[in-house]
Amino acid sequence: MRSRHNTITAVFDGIYVALVTNLLLVLGCLPLVTLAFTTEAARSWPLYALTAPLCAPGLCAVFAVMSAYSVGDSGGVLRTYGRAWRATARPAMLWTAAAMTTLVVLAVDARAAWGHRVGALALPVLATLIVLTVATTLLGLVTIVDRPAARLRDVARACVYLAVRRWYLSAASLLVLVLLAQILAARPAIALGLAAAPLLYVVWANSRFTLRAALDPPTTTPQTT
Repeated sequence: MRSRHNTITAVFDGIYVALVTNLLLVLGCLPLVTLAFTTEAARSWPLYALTAPLCAPGLCAVFAVMSAYSVGDSGGVLRTYGRAWRATARPAMLWTAAAMTTLVVLAVDARAAWGHRVGALALPVLATLIVLTVATTLLGLVTIVDRPAARLRDVARACVYLAVRRWYLSAASLLVLVLLAQILAARPAIALGLAAAPLLYVVWANSRFTLRAALDPPTTTPQTT
């Protein structure tokens, strides 16, 4: 009987955390959500690039909530979110601003090379760099949640290396994000109300596993003589 009660409690705790996390995600990313529903993405991509850094702390705070939930802390979601938002606001915005600048430069170069002979060589390279930048940005946001005081140069070096070394995990995370984007485009209410938290949890868990070597280095025990 006690086991059944614990199972029911765990289910309701998971549902509560997921619903509150979805709400906090919408609030934290409100500028992007507003743009998505009021403008055409193909014509307003510069606005997305300018707005994305403002939403980065909200995404980091959501990842912090998921990190707390993974270790059994399903209470205090609002407190965890607020504390993580304040701790990660500056590094997350700087990190995302640098990433958006890189993506804009690569996208402009790809647009310039499109339809020209040089594009046959340049476009595959630029596409690879764009994918690598997105994967590195995602890993960096997960890293900032655990190490908000880390130097962004060190974060970039570690995340680029791990994104390439464990490319299959990076590809899995990107595929989940693509799935979330497709659901958002087709059924925004379902995406923001139900699907966002579970899918982002998969992305966070996958990214956290990718970063395990950097965030959880093996401890060495002193040898006794």
